[in-house]
Amino acid sequence: MQQYSFTAQIERDNESGGYTARVPALPGAYTQAESLDELNINLKEVIELCLEELTDEELAHLPEFVGFQQVTVSR
Repeated sequence: MQQYSFTAQIERDNESGGYTARVPALPGAYTQAESLDELNINLKEVIELCLEELTDEELAHLPEFVGFQQVTVSR
């Protein structure tokens, strides 16, 4: 069984205090939770579901995560 590692973008909602996460390399891999522990469980589940839908060809061509870059602009 092949293992895959993904990087998730996690943000905290200032209004609800909950968390949201998405995996940029997997379209549709998005989840939310009230705690980081719950979010981690949800992330694993949504990633597994997304991987089930991909063909071997698609799995072989998943994008490689490089990183985030902060950009400053004036308004």
